[in-house]
Amino acid sequence: MNRIWFTACLLVAAGLARGQQQANGKKEQMTQLIDQQFEFADQQYKILAKNVPMGVMPKTYYSKKDKVETSDTKWWTSGFYPGSLLYIYEYTKDTATLKEAEMRLRTLEKEKHYTGNHDLGFMMFCSFGNAYRITGNPAYRPTIDTAAASLITRYRPAAKVIQSWNSSKKWRGPVIVDNLMNLELLAWVTDHGGDPKYKAIAINHANTSMKNHFRPDFSSYHVVDYDMVTGRVLKKGTAQGAADESAWSRGQGWALYGYTMMYRFTKDKKYLKLAENIAKFIINNPNMPKDQIPYWDFDSKDIPNTYRDASAAAVIASGLLELGQYASQKDSQMYVSEAEKMIVSLSSDAYRAKPGSNGGFLLMHSTGALPLKSEIDVPLTYADYYFLEALLRYKNWYL
Repeated sequence: MNRIWFTACLLVAAGLARGQQQANGKKEQMTQLIDQQFEFADQQYKILAKNVPMGVMPKTYYSKKDKVETSDTKWWTSGFYPGSLLYIYEYTKDTATLKEAEMRLRTLEKEKHYTGNHDLGFMMFCSFGNAYRITGNPAYRPTIDTAAASLITRYRPAAKVIQSWNSSKKWRGPVIVDNLMNLELLAWVTDHGGDPKYKAIAINHANTSMKNHFRPDFSSYHVVDYDMVTGRVLKKGTAQGAADESAWSRGQGWALYGYTMMYRFTKDKKYLKLAENIAKFIINNPNMPKDQIPYWDFDSKDIPNTYRDASAAAVIASGLLELGQYASQKDSQMYVSEAEKMIVSLSSDAYRAKPGSNGGFLLMHSTGALPLKSEIDVPLTYADYYFLEALLRYKNWYL
């Protein structure tokens, strides 16, 4: 009996040793992969910098024209380029990259007063928020505070939401799921000595969106239209998805990331539960491809003969990695494993550009707004940003 018990112990120990070796091997592989991606990004973004004149920000690149398309600093994606530069600097400590980021921040700073839509979080926190966090320079703090004050001018108390876009013939008081991402700016300012009203507004918006944006399967509508005087929901639909009732892939990513982030700031379990349910909708979706890079819409009628969205994968991967910090051990392993598969796919030749190509962008095959015939199967500045963020999160939290 003792011999049997001893043999069993040896087998268990051998199994544990093999498991540890496999875990160590995977860590080494991921460490090497992340090192390679940041080395590539540092060189690639030096090419992108040469293709983007001062005063504007990069949006995408069209290979047929061999041209980087840019925007003015009022465009919603204007904060991602300096944000990506800052992530690259954080990893590589390349001072030339930091200098480029600082120049672009000076161009962007004036938008702290912008009130034309809800995108101040994307514009000012992905840029100045990272700059303040990484450098500790107190000069960035007033810009962040002012941006938060500008954002809450769009808060509508009767509906308890921040209005996304201005009224139009199609939408009276539109709130899009993307808006959840801008709440980080508000919650952060309150938690760092600012007025409590900012976080209170963020919580109100998150609660209202939780009530109105989600279907029973935890997929999200893209747009919910409100009567901002009464708070009544007028209709639910889409602007960038395949159909009003479809699950636009990047929108599901915004929802996952947004409620995970709101749990970070509030520790309110209902946000964590919703984030986990959104994650499981995404992970278990029968239309998720084997390489874990979603089609542009989970319900596109053209699957599998339609476009992927690398930007959705990057957002989802980054969100899953944070969710893994808060979930049970079993669920955490699932979330991190899925994020890892996305990162590996995005780092492969199928999605990551060859050095010197792609206008200087990192990732290929994103889809901006297919129904609007805009930015289809191209690189996108926010795909790069969330890819770099996911790489950093994996390195910092799981290696």
